Amino acid sequence: MQFNFITLFPDKIHSYFASGLPGKAVDSHVFSVNVVNLRDFSQVKTARVDDTIYGGGPGMLLQVEPIDRALQSLGDRRGYVCLLSASGEVHSQKLATELAELERPLTFISGYYEGVDHRVTQHLVDKEISIGNYVISAGDLAALCVCDSVARLLPGFMGKQESLLEESHNQKGILEYPQYTKPSVYNDWKVPQVLLSGNHAEIAKWREQNRKKLDA
Repeated sequence: MQFNFITLFPDKIHSYFASGLPGKAVDSHVFSVNVVNLRDFSQVKTARVDDTIYGGGPGMLLQVEPIDRALQSLGDRRGYVCLLSASGEVHSQKLATELAELERPLTFISGYYEGVDHRVTQHLVDKEISIGNYVISAGDLAALCVCDSVARLLPGFMGKQESLLEESHNQKGILEYPQYTKPSVYNDWKVPQVLLSGNHAEIAKWREQNRKKLDA
């Protein structure tokens, strides 16, 4: 799978995929990353890609034309286009799984300022995605969050693919049970005795009892 990022700050994207599991996955060709600098598609000398809002109002909007030109530059590699937007569908493990199963390139458009010209939403994207009901300063962080949630579902990303089966949110309606590691006692804080017992049936029972239920 290929991930495309249309952004004003390419270094933010490159740095994320330069280390850790994402970096290893790129090196192992689990997926590829293509970063598109939106300013390259400005038609003014200052490389400006935003402008004031028709009808008045504070802030600036990203213009439709440079975004359209950036998408056109991708050709068939544009695949499924996602706009990171406060008004989008709130991201979830279910949506991450759906995106991973598309087996097509995914293109993420980062929003900035007051957002983007609505014609981008109307004519150029397949899905608007929000990462929650709060405000952040740029859409790059949101794009990386969504991308990471999709990438880790791809075969070869995780060291042990079976780890995905036990993770929070992959179990329908429940979160993962509490987990502990050595030492068994620290500052008089003790690991539950059942986990030290070696009794796998009792451990499984304890884990099931201590999963947190998600609100319906």
